[in-house]
Amino acid sequence: MGRMTATPARRVLLAAPRGYCAGVDRAVIAVEKALEQYGAPVYVRHEIVHNKYVVQTLEKKGAIFVETTAEVPEGSIVMFSAHGVAPTVHAEAAERRLATIDATCPLVTKVHKEAVRFAKEDYDILLIGHEGHEEVIGTSGEAPDHITLVDGPEDVANVEVRDESKVVWLSQTTLSVDETMETVDALKNKFPNLLSPPSDDICYATQNRQVAVKKLAEDAELVIVVGSKNSSNSIRMVEVALDAGAPAAHLVDFASEIEEAWLEGVTTVGLTSGASVPDVLVDGVLEWLAERGYADVETVKTAEESITFSLPKELRRDLRAEAAALARQ
Repeated sequence: MGRMTATPARRVLLAAPRGYCAGVDRAVIAVEKALEQYGAPVYVRHEIVHNKYVVQTLEKKGAIFVETTAEVPEGSIVMFSAHGVAPTVHAEAAERRLATIDATCPLVTKVHKEAVRFAKEDYDILLIGHEGHEEVIGTSGEAPDHITLVDGPEDVANVEVRDESKVVWLSQTTLSVDETMETVDALKNKFPNLLSPPSDDICYATQNRQVAVKKLAEDAELVIVVGSKNSSNSIRMVEVALDAGAPAAHLVDFASEIEEAWLEGVTTVGLTSGASVPDVLVDGVLEWLAERGYADVETVKTAEESITFSLPKELRRDLRAEAAALARQ
């Protein structure tokens, strides 16, 4: 009799940390709390976070997502998304007598404040980011006369400044760490006196998820990133996986988008998710993989995350008032 060939054990390497960051968690809870507090509808300017499932779930609860402040009926409640908005948007909301709740991620707010401070000191600000991204639009709006967008290393040759001794770089928080530093290095070659921000602008969660996906790429023949097509940090994770040596990496919103052909010849699947992805979607992918023989799941932990952010001050104020009123009853 011929010898039987053992089938290699199939497994899933599950990244930790993955999924919701503190800013996303805060923003999603803020919409839910506002709906509880004020009832539907609560208008949200732009998607509260870049995730299809989260947006659809909140819509079912009574959130209405709009692209412009002009779409919000006068006197209504409008929430600003985690990506932040320009000062002109706050002014538009005031003109329309809208009650505003600002769910901008505190780490994005930090970049806004840096832009304002350096503009006051008359610096040319080189903002590393992707054109058209809501976060970039919001940050640029803080100091439009001082900010120049730099969309990757290849954009550096086109950058001009007024005074090479007064130049600083800032960045979109959801970029690839490696690509951002490549852009910074190119800028420093061109402008030796380039000033760096007081602390790294790329958020802790983006960095942690990229470190984790690099670890997955060491052993996985296929990396699956759960996240939406308009999620900058999720797209970056696919790129980081491929750059780190993964033979294949794909972005999916749901398990149903995975193609069976991706699994051909694959014994180890790496699985992670973007910073705006709830774990229920990752669980769906794990179930899908288990049905196809990938039931062995090993967690690959590269960092501990304990950061939390308090709710937007507008909600905290109203929630405190409500709690006090209940106490008096």
